[in-house]
Amino acid sequence: MFRYLFPFLLSLVAAVSFAAEKLNTCSYIRYGETYLGKSWSTLPVTEFARFRKEGNRVGYETLLFERRRQLAALVMAEITERQGRFMPDIINGIELMMEEPWWGIPAHYNKPLPLYDVQTVDLFNAESASLLAWTGHKLKEELDRFSPELYKKIEREISHRILTKALGSKYWWKTAAMNWNPWICSNWLTCVMLYEKNPDHRQKAVSEIEGCMRTFIDSYPDDGGCDEGTGYWDRAAASLFECLALMKEVSDDSLATVTVLDYRRDKVARMGSYIYKMYISNGYSVNFADAHENKSVVQLNVLWPFALYLDDPVMKGFAAWLAKDRAFWADPSSLYANSGNFPTLGRELMLLEHISALAEEKPVEPQMEAWLPNLQISVMRGLGLYVAVKGGTNGESHNHNDVGSFIVYADGEPLLIDCGVGEYTSKTFSKERYTIWTMQSDYHNLPQINGVSQHDGKQYHAEVVKNSRHSITLDIAKAYPEAADVRSWHRTVTLKGRAIEVMEKYDLGTYKAPSRLMFMTTVAPDISTAGMIKLGKRKMTYDASRFSVTVEDKSPLLDPLLTRLWGKHLYRIVMELRGKTRAGKVTYRIT
Repeated sequence: MFRYLFPFLLSLVAAVSFAAEKLNTCSYIRYGETYLGKSWSTLPVTEFARFRKEGNRVGYETLLFERRRQLAALVMAEITERQGRFMPDIINGIELMMEEPWWGIPAHYNKPLPLYDVQTVDLFNAESASLLAWTGHKLKEELDRFSPELYKKIEREISHRILTKALGSKYWWKTAAMNWNPWICSNWLTCVMLYEKNPDHRQKAVSEIEGCMRTFIDSYPDDGGCDEGTGYWDRAAASLFECLALMKEVSDDSLATVTVLDYRRDKVARMGSYIYKMYISNGYSVNFADAHENKSVVQLNVLWPFALYLDDPVMKGFAAWLAKDRAFWADPSSLYANSGNFPTLGRELMLLEHISALAEEKPVEPQMEAWLPNLQISVMRGLGLYVAVKGGTNGESHNHNDVGSFIVYADGEPLLIDCGVGEYTSKTFSKERYTIWTMQSDYHNLPQINGVSQHDGKQYHAEVVKNSRHSITLDIAKAYPEAADVRSWHRTVTLKGRAIEVMEKYDLGTYKAPSRLMFMTTVAPDISTAGMIKLGKRKMTYDASRFSVTVEDKSPLLDPLLTRLWGKHLYRIVMELRGKTRAGKVTYRIT
């Protein structure tokens, strides 16, 4: 069907032969062996229903993803070993998966319970289909030896659940400016390439996906920044790359015409470079917005092929550094196991196609400074200090009310943090989103003005007053509602070698209540000395005549996900302005 489809579809062994002395492929086999003969998780409809009754989406997702994880581990092991010993478990897993009435998750299901055959195409319906598509394609001979009907059943299920449902539909995600668009399209296109037999339907699907890609590229900021945060770059710009890479293969087929490959390539390159511009050190990345991770968010199995596609030397060096730093060569399955909500089989195969080039690349950890004018993110580096400042709006995708916030890392470790986001619940993407503490400006490194916090909405934004390599001034007054009665609030963050200096210059219409500066940290603050807040080996100095300082233990707010990210302790430093001055200027330093 597709004569020039990726070489990795033909032989994994041949793909890795040039790097065999470095890559321990037995790691994939050992990973698969952990699931040999293991029972499969059940998917109770009562657990599915917990989302509606209690707002809990984690319970069912954990069970669903574990089922996919088990299958992906077994398949990769069988592809590597080719002795058939993983096939009985794989066959059972395939059958269980095809018996599921729906492949999606509770948060994306709006039909009556119990589950029935509705087949709405959501993120995980599409990603499950892609996993099954690669499984069937790579193991067709083995499946046929068991029963030729099994592969035919896979074909029917993929056609029923994805191909016929996606083609010509009016799904909202087809015109979305966020991750759903390329994430679903990359998996849909995989199914089209491997299983769509009707030439007319294949051409129409390719054309529709091209339209989705153009819409996504057009809607992205010109600076290439992902307003959903680094945690979603993996399924935003990186999934766009997957689509483009697959489209390149489609363009070699006489049955398909592709025009999107040369569309706005400079912008696509900036979309790729965002991920290393937001890299801090020691595996950490800037985690503004809904970042479920602040460390190890970058997936090697998509970063390296993307770097080759763009021919970006910084990105290629970064990928090689990740491979070295995360012990990929000795234990590739450990990265594979954590390459998504469940292992991304298609991406891993694409990585292994290009493994010999990765083995030859020189590892270089990126240490970038950057300015993204559309997202208004400034990244500055000094002697042992790193600071990232965010302007923007409070109407971004996966938004937090965080206009003007900044984070500080010292010697590659977090000092003043953005807490990120906890476990998703029914509130997370509802009208109640901003009742969640992690979404509120009071739990970011921001002022509370006249006793008033920031408000959500695109109209609540920052204005860039002045910007240079190591200093930025934002007016964040318009990020607050009228009740704050603030004419201007200029926050200037300047990096001076071994110190960060922050100046707050404010002008209020009236004085209503004390204004307060708030900072989040996992380091226990010592405020025993007036004018100084000790944060481990670092300190924040301030004018004790201008501020009263308290520390609040916010550790009880941490859920299991946030505890995994930050540990068991979280503190909020509150610096309250003394007096009732309507206008003024204060300065503090982090050294």
